[in-house]
Amino acid sequence: MLKFVVIAVAAFVMWKLFTGEKQHKQNQDNKQTEKKIKAGEMVKDPICGTYVKKNSEIRVKNGEKIECFCSYECRDKYIKRIESGNND
Repeated sequence: MLKFVVIAVAAFVMWKLFTGEKQHKQNQDNKQTEKKIKAGEMVKDPICGTYVKKNSEIRVKNGEKIECFCSYECRDKYIKRIESGNND
């Protein structure tokens, strides 16, 4: 019985260590993304709202404004929206 308790406690401690590290890394990534957004290095995809690098390869120039996209799918949706005259 004591052996089972010791193994259960050890497993719990290991689980907390691994999940805590994953959460810590995710928090660091979120902070880095927020800094890039504030610095103007990242912009919001006008279709899905995902933040992408300002120098993204997938972009469209609409008048004087350049829109950046996370995917070709979002870009194509944006182009269809422009062509239909719905610029929400």
